[in-house]
Amino acid sequence: MPEGITPVQNFDQSAYLGRWYEIARLDNRFEKGMSQVTANYSLNSDGSIRVLNKGFVDEERRWAEAEGKAKFVDATDVAHLKVSFFGPFYSSYIVFDLAEDYSHSYVTSSERDYLWFLSRTPQVSSEQKTHFLETIKTLGFASKDVIFIDQSKH
Repeated sequence: MPEGITPVQNFDQSAYLGRWYEIARLDNRFEKGMSQVTANYSLNSDGSIRVLNKGFVDEERRWAEAEGKAKFVDATDVAHLKVSFFGPFYSSYIVFDLAEDYSHSYVTSSERDYLWFLSRTPQVSSEQKTHFLETIKTLGFASKDVIFIDQSKH
């Protein structure tokens, strides 16, 4: 876990399941050039969480999706999971900020080079965007490199 980042405690997995819209991210090779990105979380029969990420690849004018699986690292009420899209290889998935009503979350990985702002709605207020940028800057993320995702086609 990155220094200074603490996963959300008293995490309610059931409340977190469902569709999330990607509002902003630090761009990464998996999502480069994508807009209209969503993440859908549902429960698998084995207790793990099914992760279905979907986005529109603008340059190629096509939809792409990736399916993975997430498992809790320790207790199920601590928002520190590991997620895999490629067989036995897992990456950290750390929810470090979460609205009380589960309407938005900030997520990172084991390094500060992965970062997402997720929301239950495709649009958020300018105040929410400002709060996100201020929060991540304080925590040492490269806030100047954050990109906001076009969700307007939803």
